Amino acid sequence: MSRTDDVIDGIKHMILEGELRPGERLPVEKDLAETLGVSRGSLREGVRALSILGVLDTRQGDGTYVTSLDVTRLLAPMGFVVDLQGEGQVGHVHAIRRLLECEAARLAATAITDAALDEAKALLEEAERILDKTPEEHERVIEIDIAFHRVIATHTGNPVLVGMIEALASRTVRDRLWRSRREQGVDRRTHEEHVAIWRALRDRDPEAARVRMANHLLGVEDSLSDLGAEREAGRER
Repeated sequence: MSRTDDVIDGIKHMILEGELRPGERLPVEKDLAETLGVSRGSLREGVRALSILGVLDTRQGDGTYVTSLDVTRLLAPMGFVVDLQGEGQVGHVHAIRRLLECEAARLAATAITDAALDEAKALLEEAERILDKTPEEHERVIEIDIAFHRVIATHTGNPVLVGMIEALASRTVRDRLWRSRREQGVDRRTHEEHVAIWRALRDRDPEAARVRMANHLLGVEDSLSDLGAEREAGRER
């Protein structure tokens, strides 16, 4: 194990043992390096790595602090791992997203607030207005799509689930936008599926919400699979 790993493990241990708490500043570099038994250079490398992971926040001229350790922020680097999988793994990413979001819909059906339902309804109403326009505003439709799914995720009561959905969903935007532009009528169909999900949430029906979400995301996966094959065939010509 490298000295940088020693730093990462040492600081993690300090956080887990309560020696460092969210929002607290780390000891000065000299003292912390001595505590961890590493050089200052190794300490800086470890701090940089933990900053990338969202565990630490280095403020110029003020020192290094433990972040709030927000789960969504800590899980964000998972999206980078997804990026490295390449186009051949897109189907796997969407399958995992479907599993997570179906569970999110099921949980949200009994936990979502009336205010959140109103927020989701307002998004759907905006989408309806956009779909009646020519030409269609595909980018805004995708933004509304993301916001709609985020409302559901944030009302599951499970911050880890929220973070994982956020990390994966943000990595599927390019494919969804490509689908929106290439597949005739897909935006209208997606909107109708969102409305069905919203109605199940409004009715506080967990099983219906889960099924409606599954139906919606299976359709996305099928379309992207077909479009991916079309895109690959285009490259071979």
